[in-house]
Amino acid sequence: MKIVHICLAGSYNDNWGYQDNIIPKYNKLAGHDVTIITSIFINSLKHSGYEKVNPGEYRLDNGVEVIRIPFRKFLFNKLIEKLRLYKGLYHKLEEIKPDLIFIHGIQFLDIYQVFRYLKVNNNVKVVVDNHADFSNSARTFLSYNILHKIIWRKCAHLIEPYTTKFYGVLPARVDFLKNVYKLPEEKVELLVMGADGEKVKEAKNPNIKKEIRKKYNIKPDDFLIVTGGKIDYAKKQTLLLMQAVKNINKENVKLLVFGSVESGLKEKLNALVDGEKVQYVGWIPVDETYNHFAASDLVVFPGRHSVFWEQAVGTGLPCIFKYWEGTTHVDLGGNCEFLYEDSVDEIYEVLLSIIKNKDKLDKMRSNAEAKGIQYFSYKEISSKAIDV
Repeated sequence: MKIVHICLAGSYNDNWGYQDNIIPKYNKLAGHDVTIITSIFINSLKHSGYEKVNPGEYRLDNGVEVIRIPFRKFLFNKLIEKLRLYKGLYHKLEEIKPDLIFIHGIQFLDIYQVFRYLKVNNNVKVVVDNHADFSNSARTFLSYNILHKIIWRKCAHLIEPYTTKFYGVLPARVDFLKNVYKLPEEKVELLVMGADGEKVKEAKNPNIKKEIRKKYNIKPDDFLIVTGGKIDYAKKQTLLLMQAVKNINKENVKLLVFGSVESGLKEKLNALVDGEKVQYVGWIPVDETYNHFAASDLVVFPGRHSVFWEQAVGTGLPCIFKYWEGTTHVDLGGNCEFLYEDSVDEIYEVLLSIIKNKDKLDKMRSNAEAKGIQYFSYKEISSKAIDV
């Protein structure tokens, strides 16, 4: 089957660990002919925001073809980029002749070109996913009332007659599809993000855990807490976690922090790093994130949701998460605890309740391994996503 993944609502970085990277990978492993059509935007590693790369066509090491198409040239280029109007999308679909189109995000005006193609080729199956909710979108009057309630809702309804399933990747994003875009409830479903099973298997090798701990001078009997992801003003609770760990009067409790840091927070973060109890190791490649999580006794995410939540549960690890309405799907019954306040004291108390209770930690780990690895497996998720 020929599958085209359209990633034109935002940025796309080759070989990252997001859904639009891993689902195509497993579609390819399942024997399908897979192409990704995406923009020239990539997430910047130097600063928050996007960078541009050249348009072009190439293959990834896993055999997936990537086609980067440019924006249309117009007098108001910034508006064109904001509304996502591209050059050549319709003709690329004509060339590829897909059997199934997976649209990652409906927030681009050139979805009209997909609609045009489907009018002529109505035998093509279509599924759509949504990564927008009120935590990352529709947070201003114009964004909510103009972009989402009018423009992007129109895009959703344009493609709806040809779409078998609209997937929200969080419960909150399922609700967003129903309540903001007003899509038919029978077409809307949860499709969780997950973990790359190949990377999980590699990370579970006991030698990997030993290597990571040795690299950072963490002893085998140390209680290692790991957290990771972008540290910015929306996720600055990482600093609270660092302080909470420093307050724990146990020499064998250590914290490892990885990820990029917003420039305005670097001074505060560095003040909390001591090189032994609390270490900050900077940004690490996606492949390495699995190894770092697997080297831990406990993974903690004290701030807003990120794709690392599902990755950690999918690696079979006990976790602590910040409670957000619409993101509790990571709770599979005993594998995690939640934080309800942005406070050092609460984080400290919840950590101690687990560190001092080996039976509790063992039960959390057992539940995570028994349920999390299977439920958040991208091999299973990718199969479900296209089983229409």
